[in-house]
Amino acid sequence: MPKLTIEGQGEFEVPAGTRLVNALTKIAGTDQLHACGGKCRCTTCRVEFIAGEPSKMTEAEQATLSARGIDQQGVRLSCQILFEQDQHIKLISRLEGSGRADQGGACAEEIEPEPQWVEKS
Repeated sequence: MPKLTIEGQGEFEVPAGTRLVNALTKIAGTDQLHACGGKCRCTTCRVEFIAGEPSKMTEAEQATLSARGIDQQGVRLSCQILFEQDQHIKLISRLEGSGRADQGGACAEEIEPEPQWVEKS
């Protein structure tokens, strides 16, 4: 089973095919934000990859990151990533210190909107 390493949080085994946002909240128990419920509308579920960044992304993720001017190397939306290999990440958007009442609504098991995959540019 692939491993998820979260800076300052430890290592977790995650079943392949799990959405990263769900691995972070349901398996690792982090306070990762996901205000739009994992629908690729808000960018609050951002993470920074240290290792294991997927080479593909959804068209929705690419468009959302571009529209928000987020072009930092390794910064991705956890709601748009399927966990298929070992990944080492740093949490960027957390409930702690955000001023929000909660992390966000529950995220579906499947990526939303329906993914159209492209090579990461």
